[in-house]
Amino acid sequence: MSITHKSSSQQQRALEILIRLKRLYPVAPCTLNYKTPVQLLVATILSAQCTDERVNQVTPALFARFPDAIALANADIIELENLIRSTGFYRNKAKNIQGASRLILEKFGGEVPKRMELLLELPGVARKTANVVLSHAYGINQGVTVDTHVKRLSHRLGLTEHTDPIRIERDLMRILPHSEEWENWSIRLVYHGRAICKARNPECDACVLADLCPSANVSQSNSGQVSIVTVPLAIPEEPLPNPPR
Repeated sequence: MSITHKSSSQQQRALEILIRLKRLYPVAPCTLNYKTPVQLLVATILSAQCTDERVNQVTPALFARFPDAIALANADIIELENLIRSTGFYRNKAKNIQGASRLILEKFGGEVPKRMELLLELPGVARKTANVVLSHAYGINQGVTVDTHVKRLSHRLGLTEHTDPIRIERDLMRILPHSEEWENWSIRLVYHGRAICKARNPECDACVLADLCPSANVSQSNSGQVSIVTVPLAIPEEPLPNPPR
């Protein structure tokens, strides 16, 4: 199948993808449950190699027992491990959660930092976790969150050739010129990855992005015509701004 609008730039195509995803998922909140930046940090650490659904089953009891950085820093490590055991890798996660909580108290005055480079000092925090916390706890967009869904869909959509999350993030930051759209992109790719573009058996026939996707595998009618409807590109006529460097 020839790809519709093949001559369009990656930047134009990415903007059109985002427009369609916003229509499909007009409200797309973070799917982790939390009340404070510390709780979001902890929940995001727990989400590594674990579903958000499982994390949300664990955190009510966890946060009832240890609601803040002070409580987590002083928690009995065995009790902490037992509370998060079902999320997997619980010993390492408990160690990182407690270490991060102690550093937050000792170095950052009890507040989760609002800067990427400071968040990365915390045990268990890489750019994915830092981007989630900055965007959803503070409304600060300093990068593109690259989780398993964003990585998979960005590859399938032909927007990156890399496998390393940091290189994928750089590609996406160049393609999406407006930083305020970075988390809009990530969270909606997550929603779409869960609902349609699954790791196994993606539902290409039901995908609103099929005509923009080099990896789309859509069914054909008896006449041999592709059975998807091409949606015109909704690209603004003015020149696109330069991507961030």
